[in-house]
Amino acid sequence: MSMHPDTDMNPGDEAEPGTPGAGEDVCEACAGSGKQSDGKPCPNCGGSGHVMRGIGGG
Repeated sequence: MSMHPDTDMNPGDEAEPGTPGAGEDVCEACAGSGKQSDGKPCPNCGGSGHVMRGIGGG
């Protein structure tokens, strides 16, 4: 995984958007709502409710 400061990755992302073998998944920290229980944006997904996950391939 590349850790460039100019990427738009969130802490819950395993890969950058557009990476072969990766796809969007529901954030497990907020169950896809994009918010924490206190109403603030989820820090794991950046408030989107989705994270990028490795789904296979090479």
